[in-house]
Formats: sequence, C-alpha cells, structure tokens
Amino acid sequence: MNVGFEEHNEEVRRVWEAYRRGSPFRVPVVLGINVRFTMFDRPANPRGTTFRQYFEEPLTMLQRQLEHLEFVRFHVPADHEMGLPDEWSVSVDFQNVYEAASFGCPLRFLDGQVPDTQPILEDDRKRMLFDAGLPEPFQTEFERRMWEFHDVFQEERRKGRTFRGRPIRVDPPSGLGTDGPMTVCANLRGATEFCIDLMEDPVYAEQLLDFVTEAIGNRIEAYRRRLGIPAKQQGFSWADDSIALLSEEQYREFVLPRHRRLVERLSSGGPNGIHLCGDATRHFRLLRDELNVRSFDTGFPVDFARLRRDLGPDVEILGGPTAMLLRDGTPSEVAAETRRILGSGILQGGRFILREANNLAPGTPLSNIAAMYETARQWGLGAA
Repeated sequence: MNVGFEEHNEEVRRVWEAYRRGSPFRVPVVLGINVRFTMFDRPANPRGTTFRQYFEEPLTMLQRQLEHLEFVRFHVPADHEMGLPDEWSVSVDFQNVYEAASFGCPLRFLDGQVPDTQPILEDDRKRMLFDAGLPEPFQTEFERRMWEFHDVFQEERRKGRTFRGRPIRVDPPSGLGTDGPMTVCANLRGATEFCIDLMEDPVYAEQLLDFVTEAIGNRIEAYRRRLGIPAKQQGFSWADDSIALLSEEQYREFVLPRHRRLVERLSSGGPNGIHLCGDATRHFRLLRDELNVRSFDTGFPVDFARLRRDLGPDVEILGGPTAMLLRDGTPSEVAAETRRILGSGILQGGRFILREANNLAPGTPLSNIAAMYETARQWGLGAA
C-alpha cells in the first residue's frame, strides 16, 4: 500500500489525463533525474557505488538503479507516481557516453562527475573511422557489453528478483535514441576541432556527419528489430545539443539535412520531438516547419514569452528554472522564478510542461524541488 501517497498519485493521474485531453487544469511538472542525482549522495547511495562500478558490473548497475528509484519515489516531488510501484522499471544505462564509446572512444571516470569519453579522431588520424567502415550493430565492444548487461537484467527478472517486495521490469537499453549527429561528431573529433572543420575542411566535416548519421540510423533500426519494435514509429525524438554552437545558416547547411535523414528513416511523419540544451531557440521554427517537431525540451537560456510567440499555442514546450538556480538558490528564489516563467505567456494553449533546465544536478536541495512543484500547483492554473 502506498499509504500517504494515494492523494498525490490521484492528482497526478488527473493532471496527465487533463493535459493529454488538451484541457489542463494546471501545468504538469516533470524532472530530468537519473542515477547521477543520487550517485554522490550517500544516504541515497548506501553502498557508495561509483560510476566505474556501475559501468563495469551489471548487478551493481541494477542494484544502484533500484536504490535510486526508491529514493526518487519516496523523496522527490513531481507529477510522477510516488510510493512503492507495482513493479520497478529498470534498463541498461550508460548515460550519455554510449554513442561515442560504441565508436571506440575510451571512457573517462572523473571524481564527482558523470563518465566522459576521450576524442579519438586526432588530426593525423581523423579518417580512421572511414577506413574501418561503418560499425556493425551489436559487434562493437561497447555494444556487446550493453546487450550482455541487458541479458543479465532479463535473467534476474526471470529468476523472480524483487526489491522491497516488488518485481522488476526490464525496459530497452540505451541506444534507441541519439544525442545527435553533430554532438557525436564533437565527441569523436573534439568540439573545437569539429567546429574548425566545418569552416576549414567542410568536405571532411560533411563526410563525418554522413558517416555518423548512417551509423545512428543503422543502430536504431537494428535495435528496434531485435526488440520487436517496428522499423518506423509515428514520431521520432532525438537530441543534438551541439547545434547551439551554429548559426541558423550553418545549421541549415550542415546539420538539418542529417536530421531530416534520420526523421525520414525512423518516423512515419510525426509529430516529432527534440531535446536541445543551451541557447538553440533560433533553430526552433526551422525544426518545426521542416521536420514537424512539435515538442521542444529546452535547456537554458530560454525566453519563454518570445518562444511561445514564435512557435504558437499548439507546440509543446518543456522548460523551467535553471538547474543552477535549483541547486544554489533558496526556495523563495526558486518559487519567484517559477512564478515569473508561468506568468510569461508560456501557458497560452496549455502545451507547457514545467521542468528544471536541464537535468537535475547532484546536490540540489529537496526543498528547492518542492518549491518549484508547489508553486506550479498553486500558480500553474488554466491554459492562458
């Protein structure tokens, strides 16, 4: 029994039903929250598990996820179900390094940080991937590790593993989405180096973009087949944070054609969605008009009033106070910023979801999260 959470969970159910009907009675609140949030918090990570252990030991990854999910469901307020679930949803999670690692970039484990990767396409061997040819899905060392972890998770499910008396459900592993062709190119080559390539060696830059885009499409299609998912879905959602580095003209010339290629290959027409951190809003109307993107998950900085005017009332926008304010501000500062955003005009049309911008940082006080949530419950009323 989820004693103490029944009222919350009923409200959450009504919030999402109303939002999906297009008649919200208040703005929904979600959080970008994964094991990074609790990895460095000893009460939420009682074993002191490190990211290196998380990446190297499948049973450790599984246990750490379960501990994280328990903490979130009992301590972090948002419009998600709280209390014990009917079953725990777990999946193989290699954070944001799985794509670069699958191309052969070595992992780096830094104290107090999420894992990172080291670029491999140095100037004297920047064509090495072309020479090796497109990677075969499931055949690279890192992808084999991913599916080995997935098999371990599935075996634990078959053996009847439980946590706090509830069974587990294994969701698809990392790899069904993408951090985006340009972002992967920046991972492989280095962000500065790739931006210089775009200006000084555009033939090479476009060749790398094409290579990466084809590899992404091949991987997602192969994963969908293995999981029994249709090769095309009605919509496709992806990310590409690095396009914040580009002008509108550069995005249109270099990256839009590769985004279009992925959308045409993986989507039946949309509506599609995209996550973009940083100041990438200058690209949003083009994405809406050219690729039928109808849901924008924003990072900061974002001018919410202008964004709603630019995109119109029918486009879904996600965003909110910056992760830095949520981590370092006071509850009253968080509440004031939440009220400012909700009063900006962003609620016109009712297609707004409040969240941190973007990804909840470790060390964020629960009191600040509660301040954002309670402000939304009090002030995020109506659709205008």
